[in-house]
Order: sequence, then C-alpha cells, then structure tokens
Amino acid sequence: MVRAGVTTERLTRAGAELADEVGFEQVTVSELARRFEVKVASLYSHVKNSQDLKTKISLLALEELADRAAEALAGRSGKEALTAFANVYRDYAREYPGRYAAAQARLDPETAAASAGVRHARMTRALLRGYDLSEPDQTHAVRMLGSVFHGYVSLEMGGGFSHSAPDTQQTWDRVLDALDALLRNWPAPPDPAPTP
Repeated sequence: MVRAGVTTERLTRAGAELADEVGFEQVTVSELARRFEVKVASLYSHVKNSQDLKTKISLLALEELADRAAEALAGRSGKEALTAFANVYRDYAREYPGRYAAAQARLDPETAAASAGVRHARMTRALLRGYDLSEPDQTHAVRMLGSVFHGYVSLEMGGGFSHSAPDTQQTWDRVLDALDALLRNWPAPPDPAPTP
C-alpha cells in the first residue's frame, strides 16, 4: 500500500480486508502499519489501539450489512422478504468472513445504540409486520431469527455440515420454509399461572 494518504476510513477498510484474510481476532494496528509501510505510532492519530480499530471494523461491517439488507428487502414482504433478508447474512458471511465476525462483536451500549445495528433491528421488525406479530412475540421472533441465521451460517462456515448429504443449500431452503411456517402460525402464549 502507498504510504501517503492514510486516513481513518482507509485504515478501517484495510483492517476489514485483513480481517477477511486472516480472521477478525488477528487484526492489529501493528499488522496494518506493516501493510501501509509506516510506523505503528503514525497510525495512532487515526485509531487509539487495536481494540478501537476492531470497533471501527465492526461498525463498517454493520453498515455494509444494513445497506445490503435494506436493498434486499425493498418491495418484498412475507416469505420473500424473509428469504432475501436471510440470504444477505449468509452471502455476506461467505464473501467477507472476517467482517461478518466483526459484525457479531460486542460493542459498548453507547456505540451499539449509534451503530447500524439499530437499522438491522428495525428491518427485522419491518419484515415481521408481514406476519402480524405483536409484542412481546415480535421480540421473541427477532431473537429467534438472529439465532437461526447466525447459528446456521457459523456452523456452515466452520465445516459443520460438510460431511453429509443433502447439500447445505437444500437444508437452508428448508430452514427458511420452516421459519416462514412458524412465523405464520406463531404459537399462542401460555396461559398465565394461576395466583394462589
């Protein structure tokens, strides 16, 4: 990389590329300094430390994912929206594994509240309007979808499904069919326990 023109944005994008190459946990300011052919100290005007760099990569990944999800959801509802939304996460994880890991990183509450993670939650709730869920079931469904999408993608990327048939795409399609059926037939809440 060229020594001149180091900016916070370029550093963050280079960190995201590094995360995709070597894994999010392996990203350090020192490694980026080597790539930019500068001294580590010269990068500290852009990032405080490696944790700050990782936070910036997480925010970038959340923004990219939110942009893709918004585009995928436009004009869709019901199962079509559910499938498009789910595929954004799976495709992003396959294309950018380090960034996907960064998008799952824990952020402090203030940073999280100002991040594109809020857009993800709003889009998930918008998707669920097509299934006519009210609170608290909507929150339960948001958590369920996030758990299923992330769980499946993580297992698939880790090779957890590579040892057996059928093809993982077939399973993914069936998982989305099952989620759609569940959301259309959401179970009624249990009766409250009688008070003594």
